[in-house]
Amino acid sequence: MSQNDPNPDLNLDAQEPATGAELSEVDALRFEMNKLREDSLRERAELDNQRKRVARDIDMARKFANERLLGDLLPVIDSLEAGLAAAGEDASALRQGMELTLRQLLKVAGDNGLVAVDPTGQLFNPEHHQAMSLVPAPGVAPNHVVQVYQKGWLLNERLLRPALVVVAQDG
Repeated sequence: MSQNDPNPDLNLDAQEPATGAELSEVDALRFEMNKLREDSLRERAELDNQRKRVARDIDMARKFANERLLGDLLPVIDSLEAGLAAAGEDASALRQGMELTLRQLLKVAGDNGLVAVDPTGQLFNPEHHQAMSLVPAPGVAPNHVVQVYQKGWLLNERLLRPALVVVAQDG
């Protein structure tokens, strides 16, 4: 064995062949090193996946944080629309005020990710519409929306409330 040998415990000198015990110890250490390297890589990947999961959860929480508020505003929108429908043409000042209020309210809702679902004339979609009744409707394709009782609403592309609709039945 030489004086400059970095690992004097391992006798790998060409003049003195290593024993079977020394080789098996080297193999065991290599195996352990590879196992530790794999464990380290696995833990690193797990941490990366957890970071991505947390980032997704935070993004979803931000995106839908205003869901309750906007859900509570829906009856206000419905009332304003009903008031506009009942006001007629004679009460122009009332109508103008209500129209302005409704536009402002819809802008705030839209800025927060709320989109109306008004499916008149569209194919009935059970994921976004709730059928209240089926009616014979000459000139309208079967399974298409004939009338909307109440608009539906999407919040950032997720259904907040389905549209209440009347659907044309098969002829």
